[in-house]
Amino acid sequence: MDTTTTSHRDWRGEMLAHVRALIVQAEPAIVEEVKWRKPSNPDGVAAWSLDGLICTGETYKDKVKLTFAQGASLDDPTGLFNSSLDAKVRRAIDLHQGDVIDADAFQSLIQSAVAFNAAR
Repeated sequence: MDTTTTSHRDWRGEMLAHVRALIVQAEPAIVEEVKWRKPSNPDGVAAWSLDGLICTGETYKDKVKLTFAQGASLDDPTGLFNSSLDAKVRRAIDLHQGDVIDADAFQSLIQSAVAFNAAR
């Protein structure tokens, strides 16, 4: 499912499309939906799930934010999480223009989130 919004045909849309491809490669059975559409965000939020919510992808003026629903319970040996580090349950990765995400580490994080959900 391609949820790249028409309003983000810039680096943010490209980054979200890249991350989307990494997620599907990491876990082909993952389901992508658009959730939480509202007047202030008519395009909604990309949400990936399998046995529960894995993560969401949101675009902001200066970043793409990937929020992992159970991020605090996941090992992050390469330090991808750089936002919401004090949250009790979730963790996030903020990507800014020009950032390059470690594809192997990110896909490992996706697989860990899938395994965490399956074990619950």
